[in-house]
Amino acid sequence: MSPAPEAQHDWLDDDAGPVVRPYTVTGGRVRPVTGGFDLVAFVLAAPGAASSPDAAHLQPEHRAILAMAEDPISVAELSAGLNLVLGVVRVLLGDLLAAGLIAMYEPSTAAHFPEDDVLQAVVNGLRAL
Repeated sequence: MSPAPEAQHDWLDDDAGPVVRPYTVTGGRVRPVTGGFDLVAFVLAAPGAASSPDAAHLQPEHRAILAMAEDPISVAELSAGLNLVLGVVRVLLGDLLAAGLIAMYEPSTAAHFPEDDVLQAVVNGLRAL
């Protein structure tokens, strides 16, 4: 006698959808194999990445990232769009970057701050208003 239909899928929840722990998606890894992946860094899928032979072994989450990254998208937007924890998305992005399936565009560092005299001139101008 087979179990009742609702007992066959204990991992499915009507309200929450599939209930899978984040560490199962990453294979227990908590750090990406490569890259730091700032929240505002942009991800772009390599041309033809989704149909490449390297993509054949990818998990559904990897494929979803490639689909969303056909146009540049930030790491934060990927996390929200996939409804995955940021740490999980970073690990998955590390896999894709190591395989050459995505390109990352990190924001430029704030190494070029204006000189103090320029800032002082702005403050003085604002005070004069």
